[in-house]
Amino acid sequence: MRLAPHPLIYDWNHDASPEGPGKPIAMLDDETLRDGLQSPSVRSPTIDQKIDILQHMDRLGIDTADIGLPGAGPRVAKDVERLARAIAEGRLRIRANCAARTMVADIKPIAEIQQRTGVPIECGAFIGSSPVRQYAEGWTLDFLEKATTDALAFAAQEGVDVMYVTEDTTRADPESLRRLFTTAIRAGAKRLCVADTVGHATPSGARAVVTFVKSLIAELGADVGIDWHGHRDRGFGVASSIAALEAGATRLHGAALGIGERCGNTPIDLLMVNLVMMGYRDNDLTGLPAYVQAVSKACDVRIAPNYPVLGADAFRTATGVHAAAVVKAFRMGDRALMDAVYAAVPASLVGRQQEIEVGPMSGRSNVIFWLESRGLAATDEIVDRIFAAAKASNRMLTHERVQSIIGADVTIKPSAHKPEPERRHGF
Repeated sequence: MRLAPHPLIYDWNHDASPEGPGKPIAMLDDETLRDGLQSPSVRSPTIDQKIDILQHMDRLGIDTADIGLPGAGPRVAKDVERLARAIAEGRLRIRANCAARTMVADIKPIAEIQQRTGVPIECGAFIGSSPVRQYAEGWTLDFLEKATTDALAFAAQEGVDVMYVTEDTTRADPESLRRLFTTAIRAGAKRLCVADTVGHATPSGARAVVTFVKSLIAELGADVGIDWHGHRDRGFGVASSIAALEAGATRLHGAALGIGERCGNTPIDLLMVNLVMMGYRDNDLTGLPAYVQAVSKACDVRIAPNYPVLGADAFRTATGVHAAAVVKAFRMGDRALMDAVYAAVPASLVGRQQEIEVGPMSGRSNVIFWLESRGLAATDEIVDRIFAAAKASNRMLTHERVQSIIGADVTIKPSAHKPEPERRHGF
């Protein structure tokens, strides 16, 4: 069921997602520990950090995680095996998959790790599909079909389930896709992955290609799932993922903070927020900030202050008009109204709260609220001094600056504005 908006908000998005038994099911595959680490700017986490990240994924209810490409070498294979054992030892609900080129040499280490650990590992066997890729590599469709048949036959022999991934699907012609997907289905692929490898697809393009793949599967009478693997080179990552879901994809890929090659993967954190708000998933997202912080620290990736929902400024304002409305909602003891009056996403959805700061565009109400929310007396003298300093500043006042105005003998506590009683209005 979709997250209900505040009763005072008219929701023009009400037709965006269908209700009832025909509503698509949105599974999630987290690519942070594989495709995400292909970003040229990230630091590769230690194995302990990888396990910690995997545990965060599990707590968030993410369905599957790509834990590496063991065919890349012994070090990666060792980490993949340790992650698989962490799933077993921790009795995690999340399921594992691994990337592989569509060749026996890459699938073999996956099969061996599966056998040694007893943990089922889905193989995401990828192969180029678009004419531009075929031309650049000197491949023919006959070669690609044979590689597919040989690799998937080996996987079946070893008891490894395969998700067949056509790289650059969104720039491939229908005939190439028809031949490759038909070959994969006949060779035993359990899922087909439509890969927007260079972030080419618009939402309408995502919808069109997934519709084509869905019709092909129906034509062949197969029982095969459809994945969508999106990148965000054109900024369409989340929007195209949702369009793919509504067209028939049942599992969507992404990476924390959108890390990955070039401009990165679909940000799985923002995807989860939208899927919950639209009613495609029903997860507790209060652990989402801790998850992205863990990835930020392990991978040395800065979270931009204006990053939606999870950035430092997402629920923070120093603007007088905005702050005044939030403060009025607070005075009413209405958390839902605080979350709705100047925000599209309820801060409480991800375990956060609205924050009022003081800066050159603030009003006196900002200063009063800032002081009172920290248990400090909002005397006229103190308010006037802070307000004057804010108007003379070219940016928001830091806590240290306010401390210097108030005096070193006064301790500033963290804000603790939790309105009572809390009327949630469907949130």
